[in-house]
Amino acid sequence: MHMVTHALVLREVNYKESDKILTVLTRENGKMTLSARGCRKKGSAIAAASQLLVWSEMTLYEYQGRWAVKEANTDREFAGVRADLEKLALGCYFAEMAELLTVEDVPAPELLSLLLNSMHALDKMDKPPALVKAAFELKVMCLAGYEPILDACAICGAQPEQPRFHLSEGVLHCASCRDEVGEGISMPLAPAALSAMRHVAYGDPKRLFSFQMDEVSLKQMGDACEAYVLTQLERGFGTLDFYKQMSIHN
Repeated sequence: MHMVTHALVLREVNYKESDKILTVLTRENGKMTLSARGCRKKGSAIAAASQLLVWSEMTLYEYQGRWAVKEANTDREFAGVRADLEKLALGCYFAEMAELLTVEDVPAPELLSLLLNSMHALDKMDKPPALVKAAFELKVMCLAGYEPILDACAICGAQPEQPRFHLSEGVLHCASCRDEVGEGISMPLAPAALSAMRHVAYGDPKRLFSFQMDEVSLKQMGDACEAYVLTQLERGFGTLDFYKQMSIHN
């Protein structure tokens, strides 16, 4: 049995002397585990497509109960990301989150589109990596069922004069309503940060990165989005730690 699909490699693990086990994300079948036999041999026709964060058209076949890569034509290698260690670390973080938030053989076309658009933004668009990171973090959480309430205060329904974002409840609230939200951390949001978060959560996905911010507001949004991810998922990411190390040195 054969299958032709487009796939983005989320993870690669060396196997035996010349093979890899790939975790990929496809439009039709969602997350899949593939065997890339012989891809580490010199001159392998599937070597390029078997690398992390490469988007390719793959022809698959069933081999010993698992899908294996027979042929592959590379469409995007995101060369601009690979040439920049900070961007590459960020792309790996995006891939790790995508792998965590998808289920084997369950299509996730919106999440795949988000991941590809985010990789394109890092590769070709003149946007700060921190802006792409914050937008990806918030949008991927929305798609995974963790969409926060950002339209008004969750307690009184008013537009907050001093807005704050409650991480564990995932709601916006007024500073004066703080005691009624519940225990946990609330982070202040400047108007520009809140406006950008609303744009990401509720706006057109095709215009996800079409906003600009001053550095202070961007840092505030970035801190809030990252903290929201870590709070809701109750775990950290090694790729995120590595990205932070790279961003400090740049």
